[in-house]
Amino acid sequence: MTSVLLVEDEDSFIDALTIGLQREGFDVTVARDGAEALDVFEELAPDVVLLDVMLPKVSGIDVCRELRARSNVPIILVTAKSAEIDTVVGLEMGADDYITKPYRLRELVARMRAVMRRRQTVVATTAGLDFGDSLEVMQVGDVELDQERHEVTIRGERVALPLKEFELLSLLLENAGRVLTRDQLMDRVWGTDYVGDTKTLDVHIKRLRARVEVDPSLPTRIVTIRGLGYKFATDGA
Repeated sequence: MTSVLLVEDEDSFIDALTIGLQREGFDVTVARDGAEALDVFEELAPDVVLLDVMLPKVSGIDVCRELRARSNVPIILVTAKSAEIDTVVGLEMGADDYITKPYRLRELVARMRAVMRRRQTVVATTAGLDFGDSLEVMQVGDVELDQERHEVTIRGERVALPLKEFELLSLLLENAGRVLTRDQLMDRVWGTDYVGDTKTLDVHIKRLRARVEVDPSLPTRIVTIRGLGYKFATDGA
């Protein structure tokens, strides 16, 4: 059974979410403040963490920073709609995803399973394991990327991409519909030890748009989210 550490101090959310997640097959452990969360994490070693940003004693952002220093466990931030800056900081601290209150249980569970699946894919890649074709080919709209063959097809035509453009497109497609911060993109494509100019990212985005967009001057796929980063838009996203 998948173990979940739920870090939340609002009783109404705790009760409803615990029951809902248990019905979905999750084993839920609750921590009601940031300090307790750090203690429980060591004992539980959960499969995924649901972390409220606004917590007593130790903030959710600080908890996120500490957990990421200890572990690669998937972390989903839970934020208020008005807490955009906290969301950005949390993502930069290493959170895998975020969801805003109020939210639907179905959406939360889908996000939980998605971040765990992505983490397993990273582990499998590092270990040299093969999870099958379903994890190797991604398609969003008219863009298809085959990771194993290192091939990209756009509107039915094969397109050759340099390595970094391929890796950047792969990351955007894998997270289609989600905003990825500039730091996330830089860290995952160029590495955390990269010391060059961050304009490198802008150059690669521009090159990708020239290939992906019907009209690169009016991008509708690789979209800039002002003050945050970029996302690969899906239909209706």
